[in-house]
Amino acid sequence: MNQFYDQSKNQKTVVHDHDVIMRSRKTLDITGVKQVESFDNEEFLLETVMGYLAIRGQNLQMKNLDVDKGIVSIKGKIFDLVYLDDHQGEKAKGFFSKLFK
Repeated sequence: MNQFYDQSKNQKTVVHDHDVIMRSRKTLDITGVKQVESFDNEEFLLETVMGYLAIRGQNLQMKNLDVDKGIVSIKGKIFDLVYLDDHQGEKAKGFFSKLFK
């Protein structure tokens, strides 16, 4: 965990680290998760401290969720991990529109 001093508010702010650990394309451990936006057995959409992270696969299940620590564990067959950044523009909008149809 990193800490810095925010001069505009005169207080310390804690910035959580963000790590993604994949084991044999079967399990994922992710830290720095702010919230789970949506999930089903084929897709997870997580808001992390580094942006939105989309995880796609087959038979995906949430193995562990610790909201206080920002840790999510997922098991299943993982096909891809994609960060949806603002600078991707239309590509990110297209992905979100597919998710929320």
